[in-house]
Amino acid sequence: MPTRWADNDHYGHVNNVTYYAYFDTAVNAWLMQATGVDIRELPALGVVATTSCKYLGSISFPDDLRVGLRVTRLGRSSITYELAVFRVADGDLELAATGTFVHVYVDHATRKPVEIPDIVRTAAQALVVESASA
Repeated sequence: MPTRWADNDHYGHVNNVTYYAYFDTAVNAWLMQATGVDIRELPALGVVATTSCKYLGSISFPDDLRVGLRVTRLGRSSITYELAVFRVADGDLELAATGTFVHVYVDHATRKPVEIPDIVRTAAQALVVESASA
């Protein structure tokens, strides 16, 4: 994932709120790739319920990033993802941030929690690992 010109703030590094956009893009792009479907057309919508980020290093435009993703909790209606953002530097990966991202699946019309769609659950099971923080 490349950084963009507009990601930088007046301090010359990627603004803190932009990391949340990286998380959202990484999770949803992975879901679409892993399921092979447009997730916007599923019977349930994954909405963000919780997100957090711990900043460990600085990144800026035009850095190239890699985002790691794993599932630490696969519930009835929610999925907890842990992410890591790495800056590519001279072929090495430098850890820039770690975060948590929780999707809760809701009905399109009522916005009430529903079970995770089977196609999403199957894909997410492949990323389930024991949380390092547990």
